[in-house]
Amino acid sequence: MTVGKPLANYAAWRLVGGHLYLSGVIAVDPSAGSVVTRYSDLPQAALPALQSLGFVTGQMSVDSFEAPIVAQSWWVLSRIRELAAEAGVPMKNAVRLVQYFRDLRDYPHYNRVRSLFFEEPVVSTVVEVSRMLPNDQVLVEVEATFYKPD
Repeated sequence: MTVGKPLANYAAWRLVGGHLYLSGVIAVDPSAGSVVTRYSDLPQAALPALQSLGFVTGQMSVDSFEAPIVAQSWWVLSRIRELAAEAGVPMKNAVRLVQYFRDLRDYPHYNRVRSLFFEEPVVSTVVEVSRMLPNDQVLVEVEATFYKPD
């Protein structure tokens, strides 16, 4: 996955007082300049893990419905992992997630993908919103807070 800069004039993350705060992360591929909406937008290495959860079936009638939220969920959580690593913090130190959805019916798919990234449950808030930037293809945005011991 290509790591890009934030979409506007803000910091992707900030380390303050032993806590790492991440700005909201959405599934935008900076190399393509587009929102991730298909399994083919993901690195090949992501597909076996998603298949282990029952996704990426190869059936167009199934995948066309699940792919947008599943692919975006994987992309967002992978990006969060990359940002935390950049700051020197492991995923196991996540203490809070705030998850924004365009449609709360997407939450069960996201929740299954989230299990690939977090071994232990994380304190979380789930919110449904009417729109997100940069366009209506964005289905999920996640902010994360981590603890970074001295």
